[in-house]
Amino acid sequence: MPAMISFRSVVDPADCDFLGHMNVSRYFAACSDGVFAIQSEMGLTANDMRKGRQLSFAVVRAESDFRAELSAGDAIRLETSIIGIGTKSITFRHRLVRSEDGATAFETEFKCVMLNLATRKAAEIPDEVREKATAWLEDTEQRS
Repeated sequence: MPAMISFRSVVDPADCDFLGHMNVSRYFAACSDGVFAIQSEMGLTANDMRKGRQLSFAVVRAESDFRAELSAGDAIRLETSIIGIGTKSITFRHRLVRSEDGATAFETEFKCVMLNLATRKAAEIPDEVREKATAWLEDTEQRS
């Protein structure tokens, strides 16, 4: 399955630093929103986090590449896929794409642990969440 479009926006002038391009903090904010969007599609909704199972993915490692500048007015989208699923962890790949020309401006891999929000300890990924996650699992043989 193709990546999920987990976030869309237009770069606001307030998102830019004094160098005139989008500030690094905004790249990671988009990815954070993307994780919440895809985990909601897996059944880990905000309501489930607050009043239900109290489970959420938490980033424990990120590896990132900045590939192109983004400026105020650029329409952007975040494409999120999954490149690995473990017992208690999942690895997301996020690509922040400039919509106008399809250029990948930023790419990062987030290794996330399934966190029990009550105990603050790692937990096993529930079977139904794991099953839904496979919809966005990249074919590792096609990866370069």
